[in-house]
Amino acid sequence: MAKNKKNNYEVNEFDEALVASKSFFEKNKKAIVYGGSALLAIIIAALLIHQFYIVPRNNKANESLFAAQELFMNGDYEKALNGDGQNMGFLAVADEFGCTKAGNLAHLYAGLCLVQTEKYQEAIEQLEDYSSCGDAMVSPSVIGTIGNCYAELGQNEKAVEMLLKAAKKADNNTLSPIYLIQAGQIYESLNQNDKALDCYNQIKTKYQQSMQYNEVDKYIERVKK
Repeated sequence: MAKNKKNNYEVNEFDEALVASKSFFEKNKKAIVYGGSALLAIIIAALLIHQFYIVPRNNKANESLFAAQELFMNGDYEKALNGDGQNMGFLAVADEFGCTKAGNLAHLYAGLCLVQTEKYQEAIEQLEDYSSCGDAMVSPSVIGTIGNCYAELGQNEKAVEMLLKAAKKADNNTLSPIYLIQAGQIYESLNQNDKALDCYNQIKTKYQQSMQYNEVDKYIERVKK
């Protein structure tokens, strides 16, 4: 029971972060769309880290991370990744402070920057270097983002594997339906409608409080034809 309360708390806090960051979504809306579906995993990860993990501290690692984070939030992904001449970028922070919490988060941010600049293989490498904290939101978001990177690289089987893994790990109404729909759409592109149907049916049976629940019937009807 305590675990459920904790997960519900994290999801509620996440929803608040989404509302508070509406302008960030609007500013980056075009950059986070691929194949007709939003790369929400990227923004989810960024928002959760910003909301829950980054706090001001008097040490060089965190100061360097904050400087790069400001560039990231302003959409200057190249400078956030490589530095702006005065401040270190995420790659340098990850390299120099790799054993610290800030260095670990720098890997994740670097991965998100690389996704935004369409360097998907490099993004996967950075995201895989991030050590997950095992929570209900950030960890599955990272896995889902890796799945989206594989989709962009045309590695659809690997993409589906990661998206389904992310949906299972999250197991909540906020994230799981997003990844299930993305996985289903990839299955449809592979003419594997039976597997796509399974993805959509999971939303219908398990995630009835999700936003996707109200529209999943159209996906189900489409693959049944």
